[in-house]
Amino acid sequence: MGSIRAKKMCSLMLALSFIAFTASLGFIEFLPSCSIRLLLRFRPGVPDAVREVVLASLGLSVVDYIPQIDIFVVSVSERLLFPTKNALLGNPLIDFVEEDSAAILSQVPNDPYYSREWHLVNINAPGAWDISTGSSSVVIAVLDSGVDPSHPDLAGKLLKGWNFYDNNVDTGDVYGHGTKVAGTAAAIANNGVGVAGVAWSCMVLPVRVTDINGYTTYSLLSKGLTYAADMGARVAIISFQIFSGSSLSSAAKYFVDKGGVVVAAAGNTGKYESYSDNPYIISVSATTSSNSIASFSSYGPYVDLVAPGVSIYTTIKGGSYGAVSGTSFSAPIVAGIAALMFSVNPSLSPVDVERILESTAVDLGEPGYDVYYGWGRVNAYAALKAALETLRSNGSSNSGVKDIVPPSVKITYPVDGATVSGAIIVSVDASDDSGVSKVELYKDGVLFATDSDAPYEFYWDTTDESDGIHVLVAKAYDAAGNIGESSAVNVDVANNIVSVDNTPPTVSIVKPKNKRVVSKVTDIVVSASDESGISKVEFYVDGALTAVVSSEPYTYSWNTKTVRNGWHTITVRAYDRFGNSAEVSIKVYVHNR
Repeated sequence: MGSIRAKKMCSLMLALSFIAFTASLGFIEFLPSCSIRLLLRFRPGVPDAVREVVLASLGLSVVDYIPQIDIFVVSVSERLLFPTKNALLGNPLIDFVEEDSAAILSQVPNDPYYSREWHLVNINAPGAWDISTGSSSVVIAVLDSGVDPSHPDLAGKLLKGWNFYDNNVDTGDVYGHGTKVAGTAAAIANNGVGVAGVAWSCMVLPVRVTDINGYTTYSLLSKGLTYAADMGARVAIISFQIFSGSSLSSAAKYFVDKGGVVVAAAGNTGKYESYSDNPYIISVSATTSSNSIASFSSYGPYVDLVAPGVSIYTTIKGGSYGAVSGTSFSAPIVAGIAALMFSVNPSLSPVDVERILESTAVDLGEPGYDVYYGWGRVNAYAALKAALETLRSNGSSNSGVKDIVPPSVKITYPVDGATVSGAIIVSVDASDDSGVSKVELYKDGVLFATDSDAPYEFYWDTTDESDGIHVLVAKAYDAAGNIGESSAVNVDVANNIVSVDNTPPTVSIVKPKNKRVVSKVTDIVVSASDESGISKVEFYVDGALTAVVSSEPYTYSWNTKTVRNGWHTITVRAYDRFGNSAEVSIKVYVHNR
Protein backbone atom coordinates (compact mmCIF):
# COMPACT_ATOMS: atom_id res chain seq x y z
CA MET A 1 0.00 0.00 0.00
CA GLY A 2 1.45 3.37 -0.99
CA SER A 3 1.54 6.28 1.42
CA ILE A 4 1.06 10.03 1.14
CA ARG A 5 4.41 11.81 1.20
CA ALA A 6 4.57 14.49 3.86
CA LYS A 7 4.46 17.77 2.01
CA LYS A 8 7.19 20.37 2.75
CA MET A 9 9.35 17.86 4.67
CA CYS A 10 11.22 16.67 1.59
CA SER A 11 12.63 20.11 0.86
CA LEU A 12 15.34 19.34 3.43
CA MET A 13 15.77 15.65 2.62
CA LEU A 14 18.88 15.91 0.47
CA ALA A 15 20.55 18.32 2.83
CA LEU A 16 19.68 16.32 5.94
CA SER A 17 21.10 13.15 4.45
CA PHE A 18 24.48 14.84 4.46
CA ILE A 19 24.33 15.25 8.23
CA ALA A 20 24.31 11.49 8.70
CA PHE A 21 26.98 11.14 6.04
CA THR A 22 29.34 13.71 7.52
CA ALA A 23 28.74 12.60 11.10
CA SER A 24 29.70 9.05 10.16
CA LEU A 25 32.99 10.37 8.76
CA GLY A 26 33.68 12.55 11.75
CA PHE A 27 33.32 15.84 9.89
CA ILE A 28 31.38 17.76 12.50
CA GLU A 29 33.91 19.14 14.95
CA PHE A 30 35.49 22.42 15.98
CA LEU A 31 37.85 23.84 13.38
CA PRO A 32 41.50 23.95 14.41
CA SER A 33 43.48 27.16 14.05
CA CYS A 34 44.98 25.94 10.75
CA SER A 35 42.12 26.33 8.28
CA ILE A 36 41.61 26.79 4.56
CA ARG A 37 38.93 28.79 2.81
CA LEU A 38 36.63 27.41 0.14
CA LEU A 39 34.49 29.27 -2.36
CA LEU A 40 31.16 27.66 -3.17
CA ARG A 41 27.87 28.46 -4.79
CA PHE A 42 24.54 26.67 -4.49
CA ARG A 43 22.44 26.01 -7.55
CA PRO A 44 19.76 28.63 -8.24
CA GLY A 45 16.52 27.67 -6.53
CA VAL A 46 18.01 26.06 -3.40
CA PRO A 47 16.12 27.56 -0.42
CA ASP A 48 18.06 29.43 2.28
CA ALA A 49 17.03 26.89 4.93
CA VAL A 50 18.52 24.06 2.88
CA ARG A 51 21.73 26.01 2.35
CA GLU A 52 22.09 26.45 6.10
CA VAL A 53 21.57 22.74 6.72
CA VAL A 54 24.19 21.71 4.15
CA LEU A 55 26.81 24.09 5.57
CA ALA A 56 26.03 23.12 9.15
CA SER A 57 26.17 19.40 8.37
CA LEU A 58 29.77 19.81 7.23
CA GLY A 59 30.72 22.08 10.12
CA LEU A 60 31.47 24.93 7.73
CA SER A 61 31.68 28.48 9.02
CA VAL A 62 30.67 31.26 6.63
CA VAL A 63 33.40 33.91 6.82
CA ASP A 64 32.29 36.04 3.86
CA TYR A 65 29.65 36.33 1.16
CA ILE A 66 29.67 37.99 -2.29
CA PRO A 67 26.00 38.79 -2.95
CA GLN A 68 26.38 40.00 -6.55
CA ILE A 69 27.46 36.52 -7.67
CA ASP A 70 25.95 34.52 -4.75
CA ILE A 71 29.25 33.00 -3.57
CA PHE A 72 29.96 31.86 -0.01
CA VAL A 73 33.45 31.94 1.48
CA VAL A 74 33.64 29.19 4.10
CA SER A 75 36.36 27.93 6.42
CA VAL A 76 37.39 24.27 6.78
CA SER A 77 40.22 22.67 8.73
CA GLU A 78 43.20 21.66 6.61
CA ARG A 79 42.92 18.06 7.82
CA LEU A 80 39.33 17.80 6.56
CA LEU A 81 39.82 19.70 3.31
CA PHE A 82 39.84 16.66 1.00
CA PRO A 83 36.79 14.81 2.35
CA THR A 84 34.84 18.07 2.74
CA LYS A 85 35.49 19.08 -0.86
CA ASN A 86 34.46 15.59 -2.01
CA ALA A 87 31.25 15.80 0.00
CA LEU A 88 30.41 19.17 -1.53
CA LEU A 89 31.32 18.07 -5.05
CA GLY A 90 29.04 15.05 -4.65
CA ASN A 91 26.11 17.14 -3.46
CA PRO A 92 23.63 17.91 -6.28
CA LEU A 93 22.69 21.16 -4.53
CA ILE A 94 26.18 22.62 -5.13
CA ASP A 95 26.96 24.48 -8.36
CA PHE A 96 30.74 24.57 -7.79
CA VAL A 97 33.33 24.52 -5.02
CA GLU A 98 36.99 25.51 -5.18
CA GLU A 99 39.77 26.58 -2.85
CA ASP A 100 40.18 30.30 -2.23
CA SER A 101 43.56 30.24 -3.94
CA ALA A 102 46.27 32.78 -3.30
CA ALA A 103 47.30 34.98 -6.22
CA ILE A 104 50.76 36.48 -6.59
CA LEU A 105 51.67 39.69 -8.35
CA SER A 106 53.16 39.32 -11.84
CA GLN A 107 56.19 41.55 -11.36
CA VAL A 108 59.88 40.62 -11.87
CA PRO A 109 63.18 42.37 -10.95
CA ASN A 110 64.21 45.27 -13.22
CA ASP A 111 67.16 47.24 -14.51
CA PRO A 112 66.42 50.92 -13.87
CA TYR A 113 68.72 52.08 -16.68
CA TYR A 114 66.74 50.69 -19.60
CA SER A 115 65.45 53.32 -22.05
CA ARG A 116 62.41 55.09 -20.71
CA GLU A 117 58.91 54.67 -22.09
CA TRP A 118 59.93 52.84 -25.25
CA HIS A 119 56.68 50.98 -24.95
CA LEU A 120 54.54 54.00 -25.85
CA VAL A 121 56.15 54.31 -29.27
CA ASN A 122 56.08 50.53 -29.69
CA ILE A 123 52.27 50.42 -29.36
CA ASN A 124 51.83 53.65 -31.40
CA ALA A 125 50.38 55.58 -28.45
CA PRO A 126 51.35 59.02 -29.86
CA GLY A 127 49.18 58.33 -32.92
CA ALA A 128 46.32 57.30 -30.64
CA TRP A 129 46.69 60.51 -28.60
CA ASP A 130 46.06 62.53 -31.76
CA ILE A 131 42.59 60.99 -31.58
CA SER A 132 42.07 61.00 -27.79
CA THR A 133 44.02 61.11 -24.55
CA GLY A 134 41.01 59.69 -22.73
CA SER A 135 37.92 60.98 -20.98
CA SER A 136 37.45 61.73 -17.28
CA SER A 137 34.11 59.92 -17.51
CA VAL A 138 35.90 56.62 -18.20
CA VAL A 139 37.12 54.92 -15.02
CA ILE A 140 39.92 52.35 -14.80
CA ALA A 141 39.75 50.14 -11.69
CA VAL A 142 43.15 49.02 -10.39
CA LEU A 143 42.73 45.88 -8.24
CA ASP A 144 46.06 45.76 -6.48
CA SER A 145 48.03 46.79 -3.39
CA GLY A 146 46.54 50.29 -3.44
CA VAL A 147 47.75 53.48 -5.13
CA ASP A 148 49.96 56.24 -3.69
CA PRO A 149 47.49 59.14 -3.24
CA SER A 150 50.24 61.78 -3.11
CA HIS A 151 52.17 60.84 -6.24
CA PRO A 152 52.32 63.96 -8.49
CA ASP A 153 51.44 61.95 -11.61
CA LEU A 154 48.41 60.25 -9.99
CA ALA A 155 47.03 62.43 -7.21
CA GLY A 156 44.75 64.45 -9.47
CA LYS A 157 42.97 61.47 -10.96
CA LEU A 158 42.24 59.10 -8.08
CA LEU A 159 38.62 58.46 -7.13
CA LYS A 160 37.49 57.31 -3.71
CA GLY A 161 37.85 53.53 -3.73
CA TRP A 162 37.71 50.74 -1.18
CA ASN A 163 40.17 48.60 0.77
CA PHE A 164 38.76 45.06 0.78
CA TYR A 165 41.65 43.65 2.79
CA ASP A 166 41.01 45.89 5.82
CA ASN A 167 37.40 46.83 4.95
CA ASN A 168 37.93 50.59 5.02
CA VAL A 169 38.47 53.54 2.66
CA ASP A 170 42.26 53.63 3.00
CA THR A 171 43.48 52.65 -0.48
CA GLY A 172 47.07 53.87 -0.04
CA ASP A 173 49.72 51.59 -1.52
CA VAL A 174 51.06 49.15 1.12
CA TYR A 175 53.39 47.23 -1.20
CA GLY A 176 54.24 49.49 -4.14
CA HIS A 177 52.90 47.39 -6.98
CA GLY A 178 49.57 49.14 -7.46
CA THR A 179 51.17 52.56 -7.96
CA LYS A 180 53.31 51.14 -10.77
CA VAL A 181 50.30 49.56 -12.45
CA ALA A 182 48.17 52.71 -12.15
CA GLY A 183 50.94 54.88 -13.62
CA THR A 184 51.45 52.54 -16.55
CA ALA A 185 47.77 52.75 -17.43
CA ALA A 186 46.94 56.37 -16.69
CA ALA A 187 49.72 58.60 -15.29
CA ILE A 188 49.03 62.29 -15.93
CA ALA A 189 50.84 63.76 -18.96
CA ASN A 190 51.66 67.29 -20.10
CA ASN A 191 52.15 68.36 -16.48
CA GLY A 192 55.89 69.00 -16.75
CA VAL A 193 56.90 66.10 -14.51
CA GLY A 194 57.37 62.35 -14.61
CA VAL A 195 55.87 60.03 -17.19
CA ALA A 196 52.82 59.64 -19.39
CA GLY A 197 50.31 56.84 -18.96
CA VAL A 198 48.49 55.31 -21.92
CA ALA A 199 45.10 56.84 -21.00
CA TRP A 200 46.29 59.92 -19.15
CA SER A 201 42.95 61.75 -19.06
CA CYS A 202 40.97 58.80 -17.65
CA MET A 203 40.25 58.40 -13.95
CA VAL A 204 41.55 55.67 -11.65
CA LEU A 205 39.49 53.79 -9.05
CA PRO A 206 41.92 52.26 -6.50
CA VAL A 207 40.71 48.93 -5.10
CA ARG A 208 43.08 47.41 -2.57
CA VAL A 209 42.87 43.61 -2.43
CA THR A 210 46.31 42.58 -1.08
CA ASP A 211 48.11 42.25 2.23
CA ILE A 212 51.31 44.21 2.90
CA ASN A 213 53.34 41.56 1.05
CA GLY A 214 51.36 41.84 -2.18
CA TYR A 215 49.35 38.61 -1.85
CA THR A 216 45.62 38.33 -2.38
CA THR A 217 42.95 35.64 -2.78
CA TYR A 218 40.36 34.82 -5.40
CA SER A 219 37.59 35.87 -3.02
CA LEU A 220 39.08 39.35 -2.55
CA LEU A 221 39.62 39.72 -6.31
CA SER A 222 36.01 38.65 -6.91
CA LYS A 223 34.73 41.16 -4.37
CA GLY A 224 36.90 43.87 -5.90
CA LEU A 225 35.62 43.17 -9.42
CA THR A 226 31.95 43.23 -8.47
CA TYR A 227 32.50 46.43 -6.47
CA ALA A 228 34.28 48.12 -9.39
CA ALA A 229 31.45 47.11 -11.73
CA ASP A 230 28.86 48.57 -9.35
CA MET A 231 30.91 51.80 -9.17
CA GLY A 232 30.72 52.21 -12.93
CA ALA A 233 34.28 51.33 -13.94
CA ARG A 234 34.59 50.48 -17.64
CA VAL A 235 38.00 48.77 -17.36
CA ALA A 236 39.50 46.64 -14.60
CA ILE A 237 43.16 45.62 -14.26
CA ILE A 238 44.14 42.40 -12.49
CA SER A 239 47.95 42.27 -12.55
CA PHE A 240 48.05 38.92 -10.80
CA GLN A 241 48.99 35.44 -11.90
CA ILE A 242 45.52 33.97 -12.38
CA PHE A 243 44.80 31.03 -14.64
CA SER A 244 41.42 29.62 -13.62
CA GLY A 245 38.63 29.73 -11.03
CA SER A 246 34.85 29.62 -11.26
CA SER A 247 34.34 32.38 -8.68
CA LEU A 248 36.69 34.82 -10.40
CA SER A 249 35.20 33.98 -13.78
CA SER A 250 31.71 34.71 -12.38
CA ALA A 251 32.92 38.07 -11.06
CA ALA A 252 34.51 38.90 -14.42
CA LYS A 253 31.26 38.00 -16.18
CA TYR A 254 29.41 40.30 -13.78
CA PHE A 255 31.82 43.10 -14.75
CA VAL A 256 31.42 42.38 -18.47
CA ASP A 257 27.63 42.22 -18.18
CA LYS A 258 27.77 45.74 -16.73
CA GLY A 259 29.55 46.89 -19.91
CA GLY A 260 33.18 46.70 -18.81
CA VAL A 261 36.38 44.95 -19.88
CA VAL A 262 38.61 42.93 -17.55
CA VAL A 263 42.32 42.76 -18.40
CA ALA A 264 44.68 40.41 -16.56
CA ALA A 265 48.37 39.55 -16.54
CA ALA A 266 49.16 36.22 -18.21
CA GLY A 267 51.65 35.34 -15.48
CA ASN A 268 55.42 35.10 -15.07
CA THR A 269 56.07 31.35 -14.93
CA GLY A 270 58.11 31.49 -18.16
CA LYS A 271 56.46 28.31 -19.42
CA TYR A 272 53.44 26.87 -21.18
CA GLU A 273 50.22 26.87 -19.16
CA SER A 274 47.42 24.66 -20.49
CA TYR A 275 44.47 26.70 -19.22
CA SER A 276 41.61 27.33 -21.64
CA ASP A 277 40.57 30.78 -22.81
CA ASN A 278 38.32 32.73 -20.45
CA PRO A 279 35.68 34.62 -22.49
CA TYR A 280 35.34 37.28 -19.78
CA ILE A 281 39.04 38.10 -19.22
CA ILE A 282 41.60 39.47 -21.70
CA SER A 283 44.88 37.80 -20.74
CA VAL A 284 48.07 39.58 -21.77
CA SER A 285 51.61 38.22 -22.17
CA ALA A 286 54.75 40.40 -22.25
CA THR A 287 57.04 41.33 -25.13
CA THR A 288 60.48 42.96 -25.27
CA SER A 289 61.60 46.03 -27.21
CA SER A 290 62.55 43.70 -30.07
CA ASN A 291 58.96 42.34 -30.19
CA SER A 292 59.89 38.88 -28.93
CA ILE A 293 58.11 37.12 -26.09
CA ALA A 294 59.72 37.96 -22.72
CA SER A 295 61.64 35.07 -21.14
CA PHE A 296 59.59 35.28 -17.94
CA SER A 297 56.19 35.46 -19.65
CA SER A 298 53.70 32.60 -19.36
CA TYR A 299 52.03 31.45 -22.55
CA GLY A 300 49.27 29.08 -23.62
CA PRO A 301 45.79 28.88 -25.20
CA TYR A 302 44.36 31.33 -22.67
CA VAL A 303 46.56 34.22 -23.92
CA ASP A 304 44.62 36.77 -25.98
CA LEU A 305 47.15 39.53 -26.69
CA VAL A 306 50.69 40.69 -25.97
CA ALA A 307 52.02 44.10 -24.95
CA PRO A 308 55.41 45.49 -23.87
CA GLY A 309 56.41 44.22 -20.44
CA VAL A 310 60.16 44.74 -20.05
CA SER A 311 61.67 47.90 -18.52
CA ILE A 312 58.44 49.87 -18.48
CA TYR A 313 59.15 53.28 -16.96
CA THR A 314 56.36 54.26 -14.60
CA THR A 315 55.35 55.82 -11.27
CA ILE A 316 56.88 54.50 -8.04
CA LYS A 317 55.38 54.72 -4.55
CA GLY A 318 56.76 57.76 -2.74
CA GLY A 319 56.69 60.12 -5.70
CA SER A 320 59.54 58.76 -7.80
CA TYR A 321 59.86 56.89 -11.11
CA GLY A 322 61.57 53.72 -12.26
CA ALA A 323 61.70 50.87 -14.75
CA VAL A 324 59.68 47.73 -14.01
CA SER A 325 59.12 44.43 -15.81
CA GLY A 326 56.49 41.70 -15.83
CA THR A 327 53.15 40.85 -17.35
CA SER A 328 51.84 43.04 -14.51
CA PHE A 329 52.72 46.00 -16.70
CA SER A 330 51.63 44.53 -20.02
CA ALA A 331 48.05 44.27 -18.70
CA PRO A 332 47.66 48.00 -17.80
CA ILE A 333 48.97 48.98 -21.25
CA VAL A 334 46.13 47.02 -22.85
CA ALA A 335 43.70 48.33 -20.23
CA GLY A 336 44.75 51.90 -21.06
CA ILE A 337 44.03 51.35 -24.76
CA ALA A 338 40.61 49.89 -23.88
CA ALA A 339 39.90 53.01 -21.79
CA LEU A 340 40.84 55.23 -24.76
CA MET A 341 38.45 53.23 -26.95
CA PHE A 342 35.59 53.70 -24.50
CA SER A 343 36.50 57.41 -24.37
CA VAL A 344 36.00 57.93 -28.12
CA ASN A 345 33.06 55.53 -28.38
CA PRO A 346 31.18 54.90 -25.11
CA SER A 347 28.64 52.73 -26.97
CA LEU A 348 31.22 49.99 -27.57
CA SER A 349 30.34 46.68 -25.95
CA PRO A 350 33.00 44.56 -24.23
CA VAL A 351 32.79 42.17 -27.19
CA ASP A 352 33.45 45.11 -29.54
CA VAL A 353 36.51 46.20 -27.56
CA GLU A 354 38.11 42.77 -27.50
CA ARG A 355 37.30 42.17 -31.16
CA ILE A 356 38.88 45.48 -32.20
CA LEU A 357 41.96 44.98 -30.02
CA GLU A 358 42.53 41.55 -31.54
CA SER A 359 41.75 42.47 -35.15
CA THR A 360 44.05 45.53 -35.11
CA ALA A 361 46.93 43.84 -33.26
CA VAL A 362 50.31 43.40 -34.99
CA ASP A 363 50.80 39.70 -35.72
CA LEU A 364 54.20 38.72 -34.31
CA GLY A 365 54.13 34.93 -34.22
CA GLU A 366 52.71 32.29 -36.51
CA PRO A 367 50.11 33.72 -38.92
CA GLY A 368 46.86 34.19 -37.04
CA TYR A 369 46.47 33.08 -33.46
CA ASP A 370 49.27 31.32 -31.56
CA VAL A 371 49.84 30.45 -27.90
CA TYR A 372 52.83 32.80 -27.50
CA TYR A 373 51.48 36.08 -28.87
CA GLY A 374 47.74 35.39 -28.95
CA TRP A 375 46.32 37.59 -31.71
CA GLY A 376 49.38 39.84 -31.61
CA ARG A 377 50.84 42.98 -30.03
CA VAL A 378 48.35 45.76 -29.38
CA ASN A 379 48.31 48.81 -31.66
CA ALA A 380 46.76 51.79 -29.87
CA TYR A 381 46.35 54.01 -32.94
CA ALA A 382 44.74 51.29 -35.07
CA ALA A 383 42.41 50.31 -32.22
CA LEU A 384 41.20 53.90 -31.66
CA LYS A 385 40.77 54.45 -35.38
CA ALA A 386 38.60 51.32 -35.58
CA ALA A 387 36.61 52.44 -32.53
CA LEU A 388 35.92 55.77 -34.24
CA GLU A 389 34.88 54.04 -37.46
CA THR A 390 32.47 51.91 -35.46
CA LEU A 391 31.05 55.10 -33.90
CA ARG A 392 30.57 56.65 -37.33
CA SER A 393 28.69 53.51 -38.30
CA ASN A 394 26.13 54.34 -35.57
CA GLY A 395 28.24 52.95 -32.73
CA SER A 396 26.65 49.54 -32.58
CA SER A 397 28.09 46.06 -32.47
CA ASN A 398 29.64 44.20 -35.39
CA SER A 399 30.89 47.31 -37.24
CA GLY A 400 27.57 49.16 -37.28
CA VAL A 401 25.19 46.22 -37.57
CA LYS A 402 22.80 46.36 -34.63
CA ASP A 403 22.43 43.10 -32.75
CA ILE A 404 18.75 42.20 -32.90
CA VAL A 405 19.10 38.41 -32.78
CA PRO A 406 17.93 36.95 -29.47
CA PRO A 407 19.71 34.03 -27.80
CA SER A 408 18.52 30.51 -28.49
CA VAL A 409 17.23 28.74 -25.38
CA LYS A 410 15.72 25.36 -24.63
CA ILE A 411 14.78 23.42 -21.50
CA THR A 412 16.53 20.07 -21.87
CA TYR A 413 15.32 18.48 -18.62
CA PRO A 414 12.60 17.68 -17.78
CA VAL A 415 11.09 17.11 -21.20
CA ASP A 416 7.58 18.17 -22.13
CA GLY A 417 4.98 15.80 -20.66
CA ALA A 418 7.35 14.33 -18.06
CA THR A 419 6.13 13.21 -14.64
CA VAL A 420 8.39 14.28 -11.77
CA SER A 421 8.50 14.08 -8.00
CA GLY A 422 10.85 15.04 -5.21
CA ALA A 423 13.79 17.34 -5.89
CA ILE A 424 15.01 17.64 -9.49
CA ILE A 425 17.55 19.68 -11.46
CA VAL A 426 16.05 21.70 -14.32
CA SER A 427 18.64 22.00 -17.13
CA VAL A 428 18.61 24.73 -19.77
CA ASP A 429 20.75 25.16 -22.91
CA ALA A 430 21.29 28.77 -24.01
CA SER A 431 23.66 30.34 -26.55
CA ASP A 432 24.23 33.61 -28.39
CA ASP A 433 26.92 34.92 -30.75
CA SER A 434 27.69 37.81 -28.37
CA GLY A 435 27.30 35.77 -25.17
CA VAL A 436 24.46 35.01 -22.77
CA SER A 437 24.15 37.44 -19.86
CA LYS A 438 21.70 35.42 -17.79
CA VAL A 439 18.99 32.77 -17.93
CA GLU A 440 15.73 33.08 -16.02
CA LEU A 441 13.46 30.15 -15.20
CA TYR A 442 9.74 30.87 -14.93
CA LYS A 443 7.32 28.48 -13.22
CA ASP A 444 3.64 28.97 -13.97
CA GLY A 445 4.39 32.45 -15.30
CA VAL A 446 6.31 33.63 -12.21
CA LEU A 447 10.10 34.12 -12.05
CA PHE A 448 11.51 31.17 -10.10
CA ALA A 449 15.32 31.68 -10.20
CA THR A 450 18.13 33.24 -12.24
CA ASP A 451 21.45 31.70 -13.31
CA SER A 452 24.20 33.91 -14.77
CA ASP A 453 26.76 31.21 -15.53
CA ALA A 454 26.73 28.15 -17.76
CA PRO A 455 25.81 25.36 -17.35
CA TYR A 456 22.37 26.77 -16.56
CA GLU A 457 20.86 24.48 -13.93
CA PHE A 458 18.13 25.11 -11.36
CA TYR A 459 17.25 23.19 -8.20
CA TRP A 460 13.47 22.62 -7.96
CA ASP A 461 11.92 20.87 -4.98
CA THR A 462 8.58 19.76 -6.41
CA THR A 463 7.27 18.76 -2.98
CA ASP A 464 6.56 22.46 -2.46
CA GLU A 465 4.10 22.34 -5.38
CA SER A 466 0.56 21.09 -5.77
CA ASP A 467 0.20 17.86 -7.72
CA GLY A 468 -0.74 18.34 -11.34
CA ILE A 469 0.53 20.18 -14.40
CA HIS A 470 3.06 23.01 -13.96
CA VAL A 471 4.51 25.03 -16.83
CA LEU A 472 8.22 25.84 -17.11
CA VAL A 473 9.61 28.50 -19.46
CA ALA A 474 13.21 29.73 -19.72
CA LYS A 475 14.30 33.18 -20.93
CA ALA A 476 17.87 33.99 -22.01
CA TYR A 477 19.29 37.52 -22.30
CA ASP A 478 22.28 38.73 -24.34
CA ALA A 479 24.45 41.83 -23.84
CA ALA A 480 22.34 43.87 -26.27
CA GLY A 481 19.20 43.21 -24.23
CA ASN A 482 17.66 40.76 -26.68
CA ILE A 483 15.54 38.08 -25.01
CA GLY A 484 15.09 34.54 -26.23
CA GLU A 485 12.28 32.41 -24.85
CA SER A 486 12.06 28.63 -24.77
CA SER A 487 9.07 26.55 -25.68
CA ALA A 488 6.87 25.82 -22.70
CA VAL A 489 7.47 22.53 -20.92
CA ASN A 490 4.45 21.00 -19.20
CA VAL A 491 5.48 18.93 -16.20
CA ASP A 492 3.19 16.65 -14.22
CA VAL A 493 4.13 16.87 -10.54
CA ALA A 494 3.07 13.72 -8.73
CA ASN A 495 4.08 13.59 -5.08
CA ASN A 496 0.86 13.01 -3.14
CA ILE A 497 -0.49 9.83 -4.73
CA VAL A 498 -2.41 7.12 -2.94
CA SER A 499 -2.37 3.81 -4.81
CA VAL A 500 -1.72 0.12 -4.41
CA ASP A 501 1.71 -0.93 -5.64
CA ASN A 502 3.43 -3.96 -4.17
CA THR A 503 6.13 -4.23 -6.81
CA PRO A 504 9.56 -3.12 -5.58
CA PRO A 505 12.05 -1.33 -7.84
CA THR A 506 14.80 -3.12 -9.76
CA VAL A 507 18.23 -2.18 -8.45
CA SER A 508 21.81 -3.33 -9.08
CA ILE A 509 25.35 -2.14 -8.33
CA VAL A 510 27.10 -1.58 -11.66
CA LYS A 511 30.44 -0.56 -10.16
CA PRO A 512 32.48 -1.78 -8.33
CA LYS A 513 32.03 -5.48 -8.90
CA ASN A 514 31.52 -7.91 -6.03
CA LYS A 515 34.70 -8.97 -4.17
CA ARG A 516 36.92 -6.48 -6.01
CA VAL A 517 39.81 -4.55 -4.44
CA VAL A 518 39.19 -0.78 -4.18
CA SER A 519 41.26 2.17 -2.99
CA LYS A 520 41.31 5.96 -2.70
CA VAL A 521 38.06 7.52 -4.04
CA THR A 522 35.84 4.90 -5.65
CA ASP A 523 32.64 5.66 -7.54
CA ILE A 524 29.68 3.48 -6.55
CA VAL A 525 27.47 3.40 -9.65
CA VAL A 526 23.89 2.10 -9.33
CA SER A 527 21.22 1.17 -11.85
CA ALA A 528 17.65 1.57 -10.53
CA SER A 529 14.28 1.56 -12.28
CA ASP A 530 10.56 1.29 -11.54
CA GLU A 531 7.37 1.83 -13.52
CA SER A 532 6.29 4.61 -11.18
CA GLY A 533 9.75 6.16 -11.03
CA ILE A 534 12.58 6.12 -8.48
CA SER A 535 12.21 8.63 -5.66
CA LYS A 536 15.65 8.10 -4.13
CA VAL A 537 18.61 5.74 -3.78
CA GLU A 538 20.36 5.32 -0.43
CA PHE A 539 24.00 4.28 -0.11
CA TYR A 540 25.22 2.36 2.96
CA VAL A 541 28.74 1.28 3.96
CA ASP A 542 28.82 -1.39 6.66
CA GLY A 543 25.23 -0.53 7.54
CA ALA A 544 25.82 3.23 7.95
CA LEU A 545 23.96 5.61 5.65
CA THR A 546 26.53 7.63 3.68
CA ALA A 547 24.58 9.34 0.92
CA VAL A 548 21.15 9.83 -0.65
CA VAL A 549 20.73 10.57 -4.37
CA SER A 550 17.30 11.63 -5.67
CA SER A 551 17.96 11.88 -9.41
CA GLU A 552 20.00 10.14 -12.06
CA PRO A 553 22.85 9.35 -12.30
CA TYR A 554 22.72 7.32 -9.09
CA THR A 555 26.39 7.63 -8.21
CA TYR A 556 28.29 8.21 -4.96
CA SER A 557 32.03 8.93 -4.70
CA TRP A 558 33.21 6.93 -1.68
CA ASN A 559 36.46 7.99 -0.03
CA THR A 560 37.77 4.59 1.08
CA LYS A 561 40.46 6.24 3.22
CA THR A 562 37.77 6.93 5.81
CA VAL A 563 37.58 3.22 6.66
CA ARG A 564 40.17 0.63 7.64
CA ASN A 565 41.77 -1.73 5.16
CA GLY A 566 39.92 -5.00 4.76
CA TRP A 567 36.49 -6.30 3.75
CA HIS A 568 33.52 -3.92 3.77
CA THR A 569 29.88 -4.26 2.74
CA ILE A 570 28.25 -1.82 0.32
CA THR A 571 24.46 -1.78 0.32
CA VAL A 572 22.20 0.30 -1.89
CA ARG A 573 18.48 0.66 -1.37
CA ALA A 574 16.15 2.08 -4.04
CA TYR A 575 12.66 3.47 -3.30
CA ASP A 576 9.83 3.98 -5.76
CA ARG A 577 7.23 6.73 -5.61
CA PHE A 578 4.92 4.55 -3.51
CA GLY A 579 7.43 3.74 -0.80
CA ASN A 580 8.34 0.23 -2.00
CA SER A 581 12.03 -0.53 -1.72
CA ALA A 582 14.59 -3.04 -2.88
CA GLU A 583 18.21 -3.42 -1.90
CA VAL A 584 21.33 -5.21 -3.02
CA SER A 585 24.70 -5.69 -1.32
CA ILE A 586 28.25 -6.53 -2.35
CA LYS A 587 31.52 -6.95 -0.52
CA VAL A 588 34.72 -5.15 -1.50
CA TYR A 589 38.24 -5.25 -0.14
CA VAL A 590 39.69 -1.84 0.73
CA HIS A 591 43.44 -1.54 0.31
CA ASN A 592 45.10 1.85 0.86
CA ARG A 593 48.78 2.32 1.53
